[in-house]
Amino acid sequence: MGGAHLRIVALGDSTTAGTPGFLSPLEAPPTGAGNPESQFAYWMMNLRPEWTVTNCGINGETSGDVLRRLPRDVLQHHPDYVVILAGVNDVFRGIPPESTRANLTALYAGAHSVGIRVVAASILPYNSMSRRQAEEMRELNRWIRQVAHESGLAFCDTHTLVSDARVADRLAGSPDGFHPDVNGYRKMGEGLVRTIGAAESGTDP
Repeated sequence: MGGAHLRIVALGDSTTAGTPGFLSPLEAPPTGAGNPESQFAYWMMNLRPEWTVTNCGINGETSGDVLRRLPRDVLQHHPDYVVILAGVNDVFRGIPPESTRANLTALYAGAHSVGIRVVAASILPYNSMSRRQAEEMRELNRWIRQVAHESGLAFCDTHTLVSDARVADRLAGSPDGFHPDVNGYRKMGEGLVRTIGAAESGTDP
């Protein structure tokens, strides 16, 4: 498929890095290690080979950790788009939701302020979530969707793409109960390609 070359940075935690099957280039310099199909960046470039998608995920990071990396990993490179997927470790560790919202707001605003187009992605589930954690994640994802809509950001519902159709707070497939399997990462890549393609053409994904 032909089209414009786009430079995209994928910024986030383990679900961007490709855990557990892949170590990102930041975790295993210079090109990463493991099964490259265990990351959504691979599937995005598989579908759109004219795009360059840089995997800047690091396993275990909170939204605050990701925010601290924004200048180094995104702003100084000035890509066309940044995919921001962060917050699951905040939920896992019991970090207050208002802190997560503040960090995500700063991530979105920081990129947007220098002309980088933002794709706000919803937080993925993990299979051992408590009822409270599941509700907190749902609330954060509703907030992410709303902020994206109100701020004119692109939104990708990555949560739905990898969740079990029967039990939305569980992963459809997972090698460890915490992260998507290769098929889940593939679905994320496909969804993100649709989202960015729609943003480029000015249509709904």
